[in-house]
Amino acid sequence: MSNERVKMRKQLGLLEGVAIILGIIFGSGIFISPKEVLEKTGSVWGALSVWAACGVLATLGAMSYAELGTTLAQSGGDYHYINEAFGPLPAFLYLWDANLVFVPSTNAIMSLTFANNLLEPIFPNCPIDPLSRKLIAAVTICFLTFINAYDVRFTTRIQNVFMFTKISALVIIIVGGIVWMAGGGVEHFDNGWVGTKTSVSDWSVAFYSGIFSYSGWNYLNFMTEELRDPFVNLPRAIYLSLPLVTAIYILANVSYLAVLGPTGVRATEAIAVDFAVTALGWLKWAMPTLVAIAILGGLSVHIMTSSRMCFAGARNGHMPELLAHINVKCMSPLPSLVFLMLISLLMLIPNNLTSLITYCTVVESFFTTLSCSAVLWLRYKQPHLVRPIKVSLWMPIVFVTVCVVLLVVPIVSEPVAVVAGALMTLAGVPVYVLFVRSEPKIVREVSTKFTHLCQKLFLSAVEDKEE
Repeated sequence: MSNERVKMRKQLGLLEGVAIILGIIFGSGIFISPKEVLEKTGSVWGALSVWAACGVLATLGAMSYAELGTTLAQSGGDYHYINEAFGPLPAFLYLWDANLVFVPSTNAIMSLTFANNLLEPIFPNCPIDPLSRKLIAAVTICFLTFINAYDVRFTTRIQNVFMFTKISALVIIIVGGIVWMAGGGVEHFDNGWVGTKTSVSDWSVAFYSGIFSYSGWNYLNFMTEELRDPFVNLPRAIYLSLPLVTAIYILANVSYLAVLGPTGVRATEAIAVDFAVTALGWLKWAMPTLVAIAILGGLSVHIMTSSRMCFAGARNGHMPELLAHINVKCMSPLPSLVFLMLISLLMLIPNNLTSLITYCTVVESFFTTLSCSAVLWLRYKQPHLVRPIKVSLWMPIVFVTVCVVLLVVPIVSEPVAVVAGALMTLAGVPVYVLFVRSEPKIVREVSTKFTHLCQKLFLSAVEDKEE
């Protein structure tokens, strides 16, 4: 080990890349969002059109990220692209929101959802104690952080298993729906536009819910430096994953609507489980387990990829120096993983994260739009930059335009959420000015001593520079 460079290894191939994208997309969204999309659109065909449109929009965004990921081939994803295109302050504000709110709150929600799906089949007729649910969620976050820190290769192999399990669960739903419709169960698609709402606000919320289910298509970009041959495997993973996700999501929603009908979809709290009870006979007992595995896999991917964003920010001096360290034995960003684990555990303390998530949804959408607009800005500012992948300009233009329109609607419909999200983001400005741009001497001295102490605890060191 003494001759090995301190650097994260390039050990992710095409299959692992696809597993990461599918792993984070096939989280809990497809088992939660169909109800809200249908409620906000008001009709069967309206809901299906939103799912198709969101798939196309996500694909356009992912194609744009393929250009960014191969042009600016460093880990960090959105943070790195915003930093290169628009400067350090917007990049720091993205890190501020992501590391303190987006990432840990998502980890908390996914772990709590996993705990619910684990406990409800065991105690079907009993109310679940909130403390028990939180304890299981906390153990889940700690365990997944451990395996991500211990062996990246082992973690990616588990992701491959999770990916095939998730696809299997959705294929079972699709096949069940096809069999149901083959038996004549297509009455819910007759007059499928009846009840369609005309409110722009409702449709924008429906799009937000649909896009939430597709979110994660940009997470492989957080790990660009760990991909083997990223100029080939990054775009291929994107090209394979997004059309597959779109097709599976549309067909799964067709199955939900065929079996449960609009009334059943609106009434359900666990759509996959209710679908299985109605259409799958004895297989209904397997569905809660498959859903739990899907959520567990999504959480594992989220923990792994988001730690690289934190690592990249620390490497550029936008986060404490310790978070840019790598464990010299496992070659994983152990301090970043532990930092995000602790913040995620804190997020389990509140009984309700709904308001916080509402505030942050608009902010996260803004930063995704800003990151994708980096394609257009860099084409203008640095036209001679080497671009191994160069997408047609209409792709990022359409993506950014639609996202801007979707951002405008909440300003009118939910001004409190927009203002709260903006205030949380702007709270990072004084932190940047005081502690990043001009770090006080006393803070630097304390930080250095703390870093040296934690180096011994984590067996970590600064990444070796390229020769």
